[in-house]
Amino acid sequence: MNVSDSQLLVGVRRGEATAWESLIRRYEGRLQAFVEVRLSDHNTAQDVVQETFLGFLTSLPNYDEQTPLESFLFAIAAHKLTDALRRTGRRPALSLLLPTESGGAPEPAGRDRKASSLARSAERNTVIERVLGECMRGLVQSWYSRGEFERLKCVELLFVLGWSNKDVAEKLEISEQSVANHKSFVIQKLKAAATTARLRDVEWSQLAGDE
Repeated sequence: MNVSDSQLLVGVRRGEATAWESLIRRYEGRLQAFVEVRLSDHNTAQDVVQETFLGFLTSLPNYDEQTPLESFLFAIAAHKLTDALRRTGRRPALSLLLPTESGGAPEPAGRDRKASSLARSAERNTVIERVLGECMRGLVQSWYSRGEFERLKCVELLFVLGWSNKDVAEKLEISEQSVANHKSFVIQKLKAAATTARLRDVEWSQLAGDE
């Protein structure tokens, strides 16, 4: 029987081991591929995926089911990937597209952090993730359909791997101005999406990097 994500979530919330195992089987491979292609390290990627599922359990009480489960898991994986990239000395600009106070999935309420504050923070972060993620998804689909592979590669290197403009220009054998133009175009599109959704206090300065 093909069980939906919503049905799996009901089981996970009830503490059913079979539901949790099914959820892992459904998404583990895709998450592993997403992380491993960016880290080029199988073992570290496995660790990141495990941290992603743990982060999901931690975040589950504040999970808004209007957000697709797949999007939520990949958002957490992006945070964990960001941490892994930082540990290798790379500049992970992706974290600025998916911001949280801790740099990862929402953490449990502690002595100095009330549950209501955490809930508001998690809700705001989920909205930001959804708006900016949908904007990026639309851009990527548009570029792919039009065969704009230079821009696709440029955005991957800039915003996922955190490369500098100079390094991207050398890798793709294009001018630094072309790289800066691609970056500026994406940032302006993200800002427009944030403005339309009335998002405030989104940090853009580090995303702009070395323009």
